[in-house]
Amino acid sequence: MSVESTDQVPSAEVEIDNSADAVPDASAAEAGTPGAAAGRLEEEGDVAADYLEELLDIADIDGDIDIEVRNGRTYISIVTEEESDALDALVGEDGEVLEALQELTRLSVLSATENRSRLVLDINGYRKERAGHLQKIAEDAVDKAKETGAPVALEPMSAYERKIVHDAVADLGFISESEGEGADRHIVVSAE
Repeated sequence: MSVESTDQVPSAEVEIDNSADAVPDASAAEAGTPGAAAGRLEEEGDVAADYLEELLDIADIDGDIDIEVRNGRTYISIVTEEESDALDALVGEDGEVLEALQELTRLSVLSATENRSRLVLDINGYRKERAGHLQKIAEDAVDKAKETGAPVALEPMSAYERKIVHDAVADLGFISESEGEGADRHIVVSAE
């Protein structure tokens, strides 16, 4: 098992998270300077990688851990060059196990650093593949809203997935809002 790190200096862009239940970004405000924020994110990645490496060792699952810092967020990927049913099991049906592992990893970072984490965990490219699917869902919802003139409610999804859909809908010139609470939180797409 290997741990690779790709360090990138966070850009000056401001990332807006439209979801009400997302963890606030504590990077620049708490750290004071962009260099300190980057250092905090690198530390977050190292803590998360150690936690995940130990988990993979306990479960006797092979995988490489890649760490990347971009746009004020740490991205952790667990990948393997070969097909792996064990890694697929860590994704679970509809990414449910992946979401749980991401939350456990965030808690590990919180415990070690006393900073809330917004890290994103991906396993075997599931999130990249899912992002393409979410883009299609957004496009279909916009098409339906254009056709009917009525708001279109989507299925419930995680905060991270809602963010992807909100961005896609905005890029298409439409409006989206999150509604509902907890596991029922979903997006409604409209022209106005």
